[in-house]
Amino acid sequence: MDIEIDSKNMPILECFSSETRVKIMELLNDEPRSINELAEALGLSSAIVTKHIQKLEEAGIIRTESISGKRGRRKVCHLLHETITLRFKSTKPSEENVYTVSIPVGQYTDYEVHPTCGLASETGMIGMVDDPRYFSSPDHVKAKHIWFGSGFVQYRIPNYLVGRQQLRELQLSFEICSEAPDYNEQWPSDIYFSLNGVELGMWTCPGDFGRHRGVLTPSWWTVGTQHGLLKTLTVGQDGTYLDGQRLSGVTPTDLGIQVGKDFAFQIANPETAVHRGGVNLFGSRFGNYDQEIEVAVRYAPAP
Repeated sequence: MDIEIDSKNMPILECFSSETRVKIMELLNDEPRSINELAEALGLSSAIVTKHIQKLEEAGIIRTESISGKRGRRKVCHLLHETITLRFKSTKPSEENVYTVSIPVGQYTDYEVHPTCGLASETGMIGMVDDPRYFSSPDHVKAKHIWFGSGFVQYRIPNYLVGRQQLRELQLSFEICSEAPDYNEQWPSDIYFSLNGVELGMWTCPGDFGRHRGVLTPSWWTVGTQHGLLKTLTVGQDGTYLDGQRLSGVTPTDLGIQVGKDFAFQIANPETAVHRGGVNLFGSRFGNYDQEIEVAVRYAPAP
């Protein structure tokens, strides 16, 4: 998650002004916990903890779900983010110098995948599981969840730059994780990112998450992977970063940008990877985040 230091982000920033809320995030980093479990660990009343949980939930830092227990229903809290990056200096020269695009996860334009693999829409499976041929089905554009044991998917991002306008920064946000048979939360995968054939860097995802149900995962989906991690990939003037962690020195000038030619974005887990742990991608109405692959293109006007 990448946010700017801005008054509109006060609900998030205020969450870090309370030692109690920070301790709650620490506890949830270990595992999801109920309100009563948090209250016991903190030595506070459930009523006080509930008020802090409401602030964290409103800020989008945690989510809660009501589940059945031995003594009735209980509210369980889950930490939503692996990292939050604070951006002190805005990268937006002006509002007119940025455009945004939402690319559905099923709208890839090229692929090479190997089992385990499959596609799912919000209403059901698309084709047969573990049969790569169905990645060519015309219905693949309806997919809200795609997965593969190794290989790649590639997306075309429209390039609306004209004349001598110069790309300053390209930012992509997506929900992603490893792919294990069924699921395995300790299943590392070396996931590579590239743009226009230029490798941006590699990130090792820690696992394939299925222990807790995804916030948006449809009720018909009952087994296997439930959600991923929300990651933000940024190619800027001083290099390429994933959630604020530097991946490489690649900048926009290294991408061979041509007017009228789309950007080609590839997500891959090659068979030669040290951790060949596959890839899961989630779109809107699947996983924990109601979004597709969200792209922001920031550029400088023609000199």
